[in-house]
Amino acid sequence: METSTVPNYIKTVFIALLIIIIVFFMIIAKALLVPLLISGYIAMLLTSTCNRLERYKIPRSLSAFICLLFFTALIGGICYFIFSQVKGFADDLGGDLSQKLNAFVIMINNWFYENFGFDLGMKNGFEMKKAVEIVQPENGSPTQIVFSTLNTLSNIILLPVFIFFLLIYRDHLVVFITKVFKKHENNSLLEKVTSIRKIVHAYIVGAGKVMVILAVVNTGVLLALGIKHAIFFGVLAGMLNIVPYLGPSLGVVLPFTFALLTKDSAFYPIAVAVSFTFIQLLEGAFLTPKITGSNVNLNALVTFLGLLIGGAIWGVVGMIIIIPTIAILKKLFELSPDTEPYAYLFGEEDNNWFKKRGVGKKIAKTES
Repeated sequence: METSTVPNYIKTVFIALLIIIIVFFMIIAKALLVPLLISGYIAMLLTSTCNRLERYKIPRSLSAFICLLFFTALIGGICYFIFSQVKGFADDLGGDLSQKLNAFVIMINNWFYENFGFDLGMKNGFEMKKAVEIVQPENGSPTQIVFSTLNTLSNIILLPVFIFFLLIYRDHLVVFITKVFKKHENNSLLEKVTSIRKIVHAYIVGAGKVMVILAVVNTGVLLALGIKHAIFFGVLAGMLNIVPYLGPSLGVVLPFTFALLTKDSAFYPIAVAVSFTFIQLLEGAFLTPKITGSNVNLNALVTFLGLLIGGAIWGVVGMIIIIPTIAILKKLFELSPDTEPYAYLFGEEDNNWFKKRGVGKKIAKTES
C-alpha cells in the first residue's frame, strides 16, 4: 500500500500557521501564561534542590514547600534591599536635584528647538503630571484602577501556587511528554527533557551570577568616582543586564545623568559612561561565555527578534523570559525531523557546513 507524503512547502505553511496561532494565544492569554511561565522557570530552578531533599526521605510536598519558602524569603530580602535603595534615591529627587533636572531638561528642549526646530514639549521642565498621564490616562476611572491593582495582586499570588504544583507534578508532566512523543525511546526522551531543565537551570543561575558580579563591579566603580547612591545605580545596572542588548544601555543612562546633574566637572559622567562600556565589553567577551557557556546557544539575530517580539507581546517581562522560552522551543524542535531545520535556524551558525558540502562534491566527482 502506497503512503502519500506531504510536500515540504505544505509542512512549512502548517508550521507558520501554528506559530501565528501560538502568538495570538500568547496575546489573548497573557494574564495566565506570564505567571505560569515564570513559575515554570522558577520550578526548574528549584527542582535540583527538591531532588536533594527527597533523597533524605523528605516527602515531595514538604520538600516543595521548603524550597518555595526559602525562595520567597530570598526574593523578599532582595525586594526590601531594592526598596530601601530606591527610597534613598527618591528622597534626593525632591530637593535641589529636581530643580537641576528641570533646568537640564529645559536646556535640552531649547537646544533641539534652536538647532532642529523640534519641540520636545518640555519648555517648563520635566512635569510629573505628564509622566503619570502616560502611564495612567485621565479617563481611567477609580474602578478600573482598583481592578488593575487586584489583577496585579492575583498574578503575584498565583506565582507560589503554580510553583508549588509544578514541583509536585513534575514527574507527571514528564510522563505526559513521553506519551506525546511516542516515536522516541523513553530513555532518550527523558535525557532530552532533563537536558531542557538543565539548560534553563544553568541559564538562570549563570545570569544570576553575572548580575551579581556586574552589580559589585559597577558599584565599586561608582564608589571610586564618588557618585552618590552608587549601590542603587550599580545594582540596577546589574539587574538590567538580564535583558540582552537593551539592558546594559539602559543601565548606564541613569548614573550618567545623575553624575551630569550632581558633579561640576564633565569628567565624572564621561568616566561613568566609559567605565560601564568597558565593563560590558568584558562581560560580553569573557564573563558571560565563561559562566553561562553555550547553554542557550541562540544566534544574535533570533535573540534580538525574540526580544522585540517578547516586548511587543508581554512588555518588559516578555523580554526577560523570551530567551529561555526560545531555547526550550529549539530543543523541542530537535525532537522531530520535520521541525529540525527550525532548531538549526534558532542556533548558532555552522561555519563548516559549506566546507563539508564542498568536500562532498569533490569526493562525488572523483568517484564518478
